[in-house]
Amino acid sequence: MPTSADPALLSINAATVRAQWRLPEIISALARHGIRGIAPWRDQVAAAGLDDTARRIRDAGLTVTGLCRGGMFPAPDREGRRVAHDDNRRAVDEAVTLGAQCLVLVAGGLPKDRSGAVVSRDLAGAREMVRDGIGALHEYAQSAGMRVAIEPLHPMYAADRACVNTLAQANALCDELAPDGKHGLGVAVDVYHVWWDPDLQAQITRAGERDRLYAYHICDWLVPDGKDGLGVAVDVYHVWWDPDLQAQITRAGERDRLYAYHICDWLVPTRDLLNDRGMMGDGVIDLPLIRSWMEAAGYRGLHEVEIFSALDWWKRDGDDVLATCRRRHADAS
Repeated sequence: MPTSADPALLSINAATVRAQWRLPEIISALARHGIRGIAPWRDQVAAAGLDDTARRIRDAGLTVTGLCRGGMFPAPDREGRRVAHDDNRRAVDEAVTLGAQCLVLVAGGLPKDRSGAVVSRDLAGAREMVRDGIGALHEYAQSAGMRVAIEPLHPMYAADRACVNTLAQANALCDELAPDGKHGLGVAVDVYHVWWDPDLQAQITRAGERDRLYAYHICDWLVPDGKDGLGVAVDVYHVWWDPDLQAQITRAGERDRLYAYHICDWLVPTRDLLNDRGMMGDGVIDLPLIRSWMEAAGYRGLHEVEIFSALDWWKRDGDDVLATCRRRHADAS
């Protein structure tokens, strides 16, 4: 039986009370309620000022569990992809200034024009743009010392918000882009790169027959451990339905790639797919069970409450929302 959640691990995604307060007020309210984690959104930070926000967060003693968000990589042309890349680099810089534990990435869906209209049905192509975008961003983020976390979104968002829709996809991107692992024209046989190839012996023989064996490099291949700074954000709203969820959480945990954990609940009925998330305990997600999977996989980070709720919680008093978050985090998650 899962144990009760540790109150010290509570973090609040600033979208949860965005309708009640601006970011400086949210920071003050979290400190007032004894909540030690926050995940602000970039638009909130921009409105309040980056440096001022960083100072307020430090003064309040808060941990920034993530900055929301980078991503949105697909675009119909090279200029659009360049704009996205530049914006993501700025997001990394902002995350560094805030002292965030990671920059959360929402991949983006099918390419859109400047009016927001989808202009392509090529889902595979969009996923290639996402892969390329994350790969380029990861290099920049590594140089800045900032981890990036790929957040899979529910498949209902595949067209317009995120074409990374399962934890398996996010894990696969991590595996591809962040493994911990060369007239005279010849080859250098580097065992790190070629040890796995079932055709390796034949190809070495072929090169030798043509006097093209120029160098031989040896080392060993380590199992990726996630210390390369690329991981996943597990948002229960988007992944609770996945029959493979426990296995994928375990997979991410084995490689130390569980960077963020976002909680809320799924209401039945859900009146608005984007802005009708439930408070923990009001819906159908088995939050204690998923938390037990996260903890069994080695996650020891904060639990970030992220509730978009135009029809309910955004209409309530902010202090009441935070008090309910604390209570439900302890009792229902």
